[in-house]
Amino acid sequence: MLAQHCIPGNLRPAGSVLWRLQRQCMSTSCLSRKPCQIQSQGRPFQQSRFRSLGPYPAGGVKLRTRLLVALLLGSGVLAAWFYLDMEKQQQRRRQRVEQLRQVALGQGAFSLLDHCGRRRTKRDFLGSWVLLYFGFTHCPDICPDELDKMSAVVSVLDQDASLPPVQPVFITVDPERDDVPALARYVKDFHPRLIGLTGTTEEVKDAGRDYRVYASPGPKDQDGDYMVDHSILIYLLSPDGLVLDYYNRMKSRDQVVDSVRKHIQNHVGL
Repeated sequence: MLAQHCIPGNLRPAGSVLWRLQRQCMSTSCLSRKPCQIQSQGRPFQQSRFRSLGPYPAGGVKLRTRLLVALLLGSGVLAAWFYLDMEKQQQRRRQRVEQLRQVALGQGAFSLLDHCGRRRTKRDFLGSWVLLYFGFTHCPDICPDELDKMSAVVSVLDQDASLPPVQPVFITVDPERDDVPALARYVKDFHPRLIGLTGTTEEVKDAGRDYRVYASPGPKDQDGDYMVDHSILIYLLSPDGLVLDYYNRMKSRDQVVDSVRKHIQNHVGL
C-alpha cells in the first residue's frame, strides 16, 4: 500500500532517470513521510548558500572596522613622521648654532655712541634683522658705494610687506675723526634709518675685533689727512645677534636682496 501511495500513475520506462529518482523516493523519503528533496534541490541549495555568506549588515560592520583601523594606523604613521621631522629640524638648528658659535663672529657686546649721542649696545638690536658695515666717513669711494648698496638693499626689502624691517648700521673704524657730529652729517646721505656708531679708540677696536674687522690707518699727509685700510664686508645679523652671512664688494644689490630674503624666510629662532 505504501508503494502504491507514493508512485505516481504515469511511470516512464524503467531505464529512465525519472524512474530511478521515483524509486529512490519510494525507498527513502516516502518511508519517512517527508517530501523528496531531490525534486526541489535548487531552492534549498540557494538558501543555504546565502546563509553561508552571512547577512549584509555584518559585512558593513567589518568594512567600517577595517576603515577605522586603517585610519588609526595612518594617523599614527603621520604623527610619527611629524615628530621625526621636528627632531630633524631641531638637530639641524643645534648644528647651525654650534657652527656659528665656532666662527665666533659678533660674540661680544659692543657699547658705542650713535650719531645722536645716545649710548647703544648690541642688546639694543636683538630682535631685529641688521645689515652692518664697518668704514669711515673720509673714504673717497668704496665706503660710499657699499653704504649706497646697503641702503638700496634695505629699501627693496622694505617694499615686501611680508618681511620684517631690516636695520642698517654703520660703525666707524676711524674714531679719531668720526665723532658724533661727523657721523650725523654723514648718515644723512644714505638710508633714513641708517644708524652711525662711534666711540673711543678702544671701544671701536673692541667692536671691530668681535667681527674680525681689519683696520689700519695709513701715514698722514701734509694736511694731516690719511686713509684707513680696512676689510670691506656687509654682515647680516639675525634677531638672535648671530652673523648668518656676509657680502663682499662682488655681490650686487639684487644678490644681497635675494640672500637676505631667503635667510629671513628660512630662519628658525633660537
